[in-house]
Amino acid sequence: RKLACGSSVESPVCWPPPYSPTMHRFTTSVLARSPAAALLTRRLYATQAEYDLAVIGAGPGGYVAAIKAAQLGLKTVCIEKRDTLGGTCLNVGCIPSKSLLHNSHIYHQATHEFKSRGIKADNVSVDLPVMLAAKDKAVKQLTGGIEYLFKKNGVDRIAGTGSLVSANQIDCKLNAGGNQTIKAKRILLATGSEVSPFPGGAIKIDEQQIVSSTGALALQSIPKRLLVIGGGVIGLELGSVWGRLGSKVTVVEFLGHIGGAGIDMEVSKNFQRILKKQGMNFKLGTKVTGATKAADGSIEVQTVDAANPDKKEALQADVVLVAVGRRPYLDSLGLDKVGVKVDNKGRVTVNDHFQTNIPNIYAIGDIIQGPMLAHKAEDEGIICVEGMLGGHPHIDYNNVPSVVYTFPEVAWVGRSEEQLKAEGIEYRVGTFAMAANSRAKCNDETEGFVKVLGDKKTDRMLGCYMIAPAAGEMINEAALAMEYGASCEDIARVCHAHPTQSEAFREAALTAYCGKAINS
Repeated sequence: RKLACGSSVESPVCWPPPYSPTMHRFTTSVLARSPAAALLTRRLYATQAEYDLAVIGAGPGGYVAAIKAAQLGLKTVCIEKRDTLGGTCLNVGCIPSKSLLHNSHIYHQATHEFKSRGIKADNVSVDLPVMLAAKDKAVKQLTGGIEYLFKKNGVDRIAGTGSLVSANQIDCKLNAGGNQTIKAKRILLATGSEVSPFPGGAIKIDEQQIVSSTGALALQSIPKRLLVIGGGVIGLELGSVWGRLGSKVTVVEFLGHIGGAGIDMEVSKNFQRILKKQGMNFKLGTKVTGATKAADGSIEVQTVDAANPDKKEALQADVVLVAVGRRPYLDSLGLDKVGVKVDNKGRVTVNDHFQTNIPNIYAIGDIIQGPMLAHKAEDEGIICVEGMLGGHPHIDYNNVPSVVYTFPEVAWVGRSEEQLKAEGIEYRVGTFAMAANSRAKCNDETEGFVKVLGDKKTDRMLGCYMIAPAAGEMINEAALAMEYGASCEDIARVCHAHPTQSEAFREAALTAYCGKAINS
């Protein structure tokens, strides 16, 4: 930055610095001589009647941004309409689903694998109320943890719905009744996303028999037949939960593959094969046109072949899960009132600093471009706030990992083979089967493989796909490597602990680099 005196200094991300007697003596002496230095040391932040930053939404992006802002010295308030913090992720998304996925997997092991592992366990059964209570306990602990972090870092919290009145003013409709006006120098929109309704409205969600992901996390009994509309991450995870507990699960997907956008086709094909072995049925290339509740309490779901509309089929189910995606949640925000622009997909448009067309109004997370992932929103929250104070925001969405928390897990980061071919990039492929991995053999969990894609000319790692029990943990090494521009050889020359599943990643990188693995 240029000071008034003409000299230049680097813009610190964290300003002002922590107080110390030495710094106090230094600044006191400098202030008498330099008006420009005085500008740097004077706290140009909010008065008691005004906040430096008001965050609307306390999901992963919003609450992380609020904490970071407070840590950097900004007077911060976070407005959240739920009575608990954490947004969809902690309350009715990532966290409760992982609890059910974990505990249902243990039950599945007990009923299908314990005998071969030398464990005798007779009369194993599901106590669904206790399993749901364990899920609720995890949610309560983590949402309560955010309450603690807000208090620890000095973030003010308002329970209510925030609506923009002007570029610096928010009207809060309080959950307890009444309204409160918030004034802030900057406003950060982090309201996340909501379940997309069934296209055309032919199927209405009642959260009892026809459920969204929210209802699927709270079913009070195990359905005999569960039909899942949508073969993406959410549908496959929740389908796995209830399939392990005893439901006959059928997944209906309009596309010709499962796993959603961005997944590598070889991985998708093998993933489907594994889930089919576990008892999940698939109808791909199939469009759902409607659903009718019968007198006996069952549901008839009408479908047609996507390629041949004359080919129709009626499927029977006891519960239908509508998992056709999510959309930005912008209700009641008042964007029109202040002129904040959105694109043709209903997302708030922002620049590289996450600023909307109104310079002091920012937006992050599911309401802007990029993958709808909690960890992506968290990163955006941190760098957005740092950018407000002079930092240099940067995020490469190509290096944001994705994970499907089935068993085995599926994870990826970077480009798929299909994307590389479409972009005309020459590449090498290295794969390594989990069946050749010593830790997987010890655990008798050998389904899956690791696939590494490297640039044919430079050897730079371009993508990584995994099907493995711990793929969700292993993928982070691949993301780190890609973020720092590592080559496949770089990964292959890093010593990995033995025996670990992560050795499969090293072997796949070695194959991509020189064409040959050691243990395959």
